[in-house]
Amino acid sequence: MPLDHVCVFEWRYGSREMRELFTAESIVKRYIKVEVALVKGLEEAGVAPTGCSERVAECAERVSARSVYELERAVGHDIASLVLLLEEACGECGKYVHFGATSYDIVDTAWALIVRDALGILKEKLRRVIKLLAEYAEKYADLVVVGRTHGEHATPVTLGFKFANYAYELARSYERLVEAEKRVVRLKLTGSVGTMASWGERGLVIERAVSRELCLEPHLVTTQVAPRDSFAEIASTLAILASQLDRLALEVRELSRTEIGELYEAVERVGSSAMPHKRNPVIAERISGLARVVRGLVVTALENIPLMHERDLTNSSSERVLVPHLFLTLDQMLEDTARLLEVIRVDSEAAERNLKLTRGAIYSELLVTRLVEKGWPRSKAYYKVMEATRSIKPGETLLEAVLRDPELSAVFNSDELVEIMNPKWATRVVRTLTERAVNYVKRVLEEPGRTHCEAQRS
Repeated sequence: MPLDHVCVFEWRYGSREMRELFTAESIVKRYIKVEVALVKGLEEAGVAPTGCSERVAECAERVSARSVYELERAVGHDIASLVLLLEEACGECGKYVHFGATSYDIVDTAWALIVRDALGILKEKLRRVIKLLAEYAEKYADLVVVGRTHGEHATPVTLGFKFANYAYELARSYERLVEAEKRVVRLKLTGSVGTMASWGERGLVIERAVSRELCLEPHLVTTQVAPRDSFAEIASTLAILASQLDRLALEVRELSRTEIGELYEAVERVGSSAMPHKRNPVIAERISGLARVVRGLVVTALENIPLMHERDLTNSSSERVLVPHLFLTLDQMLEDTARLLEVIRVDSEAAERNLKLTRGAIYSELLVTRLVEKGWPRSKAYYKVMEATRSIKPGETLLEAVLRDPELSAVFNSDELVEIMNPKWATRVVRTLTERAVNYVKRVLEEPGRTHCEAQRS
């Protein structure tokens, strides 16, 4: 493992497939792909001789990222350096490289190609996570656990119901990614200020040809750059996803606490360098930590929307940091979430023990409801049950406290209280709600939405 890297994504976080998308070589290859497509468009418009796009594609194989960025040191511009190298390498056809284009026709379109591939990776990993959650929702649909609000015990739920909630939320993010992709992954090919001035009416022919070649739907109108709300939208969408993964990780972390112990990461590793007994929720904590990075990147994306007039250069440097780190961070988070779901274990005995900690107080809402059904005013029922819960004596349950209260014991008999204070009664609709969520999730994953390229080919 090289130890001279500065960025943690070069050696610690992110999968190889995602990391490779953002290497200098990968980015330059996509610049070249756009330049070749442009020459093909120029051929269709009658500007460049037939065969020049094939010639440029062949000679471009001799142009490396290293050569581009070495020349950039002298030229001061990466795309201009690439164009010079292609011009020199491609003979007579070289003069048609970048003809009529501006640098951000190439950069923004290359970003679209990279983002499309990056979203493809994230969507596939997100699908895996959602499927695992849906499986757990069904597996634990009837395992009753304490519900918690404000960190305190509340009406019971089931563990499957918890997992269904996360599956549902993440399926909504999957839909957002599919929808956002339609607006974000687009061709930008309109010249120096967006007017196609160098091409004139031929520009529309060139744009259609390049659109077909790259399978990218074009932006309808741009300045010198594609509108930066695109990056802001995808950053915001991914930040929502990151926060949902954070919420799931936080659930695991909380339920892993020693005094709760309903879930835990079953991984053989050193939990603490000092305390051998520790079994820390390391994977879940890493997910939560990385989510903070993603949320912070949204600010940068929003700041890049207001550019001066037809453009300025303030977005360029920040996007070189923003885009790779945004996708690499989500990539690691999804890898970690899938791993987390594979290694977590459920302690049903702890779940049952925790259900009994309040000695029946978690059924207080159901008592209030039943009293109202029996004719009591709701406020009277509420405060009477509150009084009963606070009168529970050591070793006593709420059921016993209710039966020794003259007013409440006149309304309830023991059998009725046993029915009400039953976790199965409190969760009698939960399976239906869980199944409803899981069915929705399955529909979402069955209909992932078609890309512009797929729509064109059908």
